[in-house]
Amino acid sequence: MNGTIEPAYRRSTGLVDVLDRVLDKGLVIAGDIRVSLAEVELLTIRIRLLVCSIDKAEQIGLDWWRNDPNLSVAARRLTLENDSLRQEIRSLQQKVAALEIGAPGARRRTRKSSP
Repeated sequence: MNGTIEPAYRRSTGLVDVLDRVLDKGLVIAGDIRVSLAEVELLTIRIRLLVCSIDKAEQIGLDWWRNDPNLSVAARRLTLENDSLRQEIRSLQQKVAALEIGAPGARRRTRKSSP
């Protein structure tokens, strides 16, 4: 037989080397899809794909997964705490507004300047 068959371990090693290089250097794929009818653009889809290691992503300033509540327990806790604080602020604002409506003379006294 003239043809040689490459062993499976060589192919997997080659694939590991390629994957290692891609993750180390990074790979960017970008493209746009536009759908038009009678020269009127109906839909635009922008596709941006970055394939790299987490270390490389952090080097170039990408760390969105740390702040995504669906991917990070710490981010989820902060989101819940933030929502709770916002609700408490709204409640306090309503109470202050009710006090201002109930005591109109109190507002006038606080606005007067001292002699």
